[in-house]
Amino acid sequence: TTQVKCRLAAMQRDASGASEEEESELSQSENDDATWVSWFCSLKGNEFFVEVDEDFIQDDFNLTGLSTQVPFYEHALDLILDVDAPRDAGLSEEQQDSIEAAAELLYGLIHARYIITPRGLAGMLDKFKHIHFGRCPRVFCQGQAVLPVGQSDIPRTHTCKTFCPKCSDIHYPRSSRHANIDGAYFGTTFCHLFLQTYWDLVPPPPREQYVPRIFGFRIYKKERAPQQ
Repeated sequence: TTQVKCRLAAMQRDASGASEEEESELSQSENDDATWVSWFCSLKGNEFFVEVDEDFIQDDFNLTGLSTQVPFYEHALDLILDVDAPRDAGLSEEQQDSIEAAAELLYGLIHARYIITPRGLAGMLDKFKHIHFGRCPRVFCQGQAVLPVGQSDIPRTHTCKTFCPKCSDIHYPRSSRHANIDGAYFGTTFCHLFLQTYWDLVPPPPREQYVPRIFGFRIYKKERAPQQ
């Protein structure tokens, strides 16, 4: 009986090891098959991004003007489109790092243009409905879902904020990772065009407003005299 138990235990260990090895190989295979765009959007902290369609990226019209804003533009575009270009050979590690940073910048700027198209808006709608962008921190907004917004369309000017359609104000995202995303990757237009497109999702403004009190009495606000 003891020998049988030992053999069963050994078989279970072998089966478990084989299963883990198969899962590891499968996971590695999936990572190898993943595109740069899907890999980038799956990174922790990039939950605000949708996957831009490849045909949108390949259309030169959609990329008008971006070559002057992004260093290593051609290399960065090849990286995004998973093109194994011969010109990548011979680049230093520092140049490769610069190209990867340029690819992130380029994708972000392309993303800002994509999310104001019908397909891009539909992708962001799905994230909005699943609260991927978070909720408004204001108490009287009662957990209203928010949208990402940029304060400028120029990169490296402002970080990403979230816009609440209930109180019509902007806030810092709760996650520090989201708060460090460049606001230009969402732009100044998207969230307002989104709410114009899906107008039925616009909530009524808050009915209540916080009233400061001392011992139960409202604080009387004195008008300050103008300084001379």
